[in-house]
Amino acid sequence: MSDELEIDIDDLERRMDGAMASLRSEFGSLRTGRASASMLEPVMVEAYGQPTPINQVGTINVPEPRMVTVNVWDKSLVGKVEKAIRESGLGINPQLNGTIIMLPIPELNEERRRELTKVAAQYAESARVAIRNVRRDGMDQIKKAKAAGMSEDEQKLWSDEIQSLTDRFIGAVDKALETKQEEIMKV
Repeated sequence: MSDELEIDIDDLERRMDGAMASLRSEFGSLRTGRASASMLEPVMVEAYGQPTPINQVGTINVPEPRMVTVNVWDKSLVGKVEKAIRESGLGINPQLNGTIIMLPIPELNEERRRELTKVAAQYAESARVAIRNVRRDGMDQIKKAKAAGMSEDEQKLWSDEIQSLTDRFIGAVDKALETKQEEIMKV
């Protein structure tokens, strides 16, 4: 195989790995009935004139299984942090105690658990689409290499390798989704 006709499998794998990392991050933000600091990661606070991640305006702690606390460093931001949490769609009602905002995590009801499994499935589908897009890019590279003189055997070899990589990552997405859905439905 000549170097100029080689397909960059490492790049494709890195990009598919990025889709998996994004999926893990999205799954981490889904509430499962247990307190977790990562559930506040998507919350942005309007601080100092710009949207700021909540972990950059205060310390997030999980003192007990059903409680998350946010110790806001700047007293003037307490109201904004509380408002951001309230409007985040997490379904949590913040309680103020000075500069500490306490977030009691309510028990999830059956209906909410089913909604969350559907959201998890949507996240997984987005990850599958991202992985398939990377696969398509790899196949496009093969087509360009074919025009540049790649043999049929080499095309088949690269196609099989890219498909194998895609299948491995799609399988990992399916496994992660199954695990997350079990976690959500566990009472």
